[in-house]
Amino acid sequence: KTFNYTHPVGMVLYVLLIIAFTYFYAFVQVNPEQMADNLKKQGGYIPGIRPGKNTQEYVTKILYRLTFVGSIFLAAVAVLPVFFVNFASLPPSARIGGTSLLIVVGVALETMKQLESQLVKRHYRGFIN
Repeated sequence: KTFNYTHPVGMVLYVLLIIAFTYFYAFVQVNPEQMADNLKKQGGYIPGIRPGKNTQEYVTKILYRLTFVGSIFLAAVAVLPVFFVNFASLPPSARIGGTSLLIVVGVALETMKQLESQLVKRHYRGFIN
């Protein structure tokens, strides 16, 4: 039998996989040990936290909290469209995947940033030339 994330068991497994991979990605991108070491080498610190091991533990704790919130959001974005199609009697043609939604929003935001930077660049053209 194949994996089907439209059934309740598959949906739960899908959510758990999203949460697991979100934590994996977060800890690959942000290495708390390296961050604490870099802060210590540069003479930086987090107010109220001693440099070194305490900083590493603090960054790890904050990363766990932020990743939890982010993973729940990602899981909701991925599962809600499937949930509504299955349980609200919507036609399958109305289904849009959560990843598709994230891609569309990401591209739209990036396009807006580029347009804004072009407008700012044109505004300052008189100072450059």
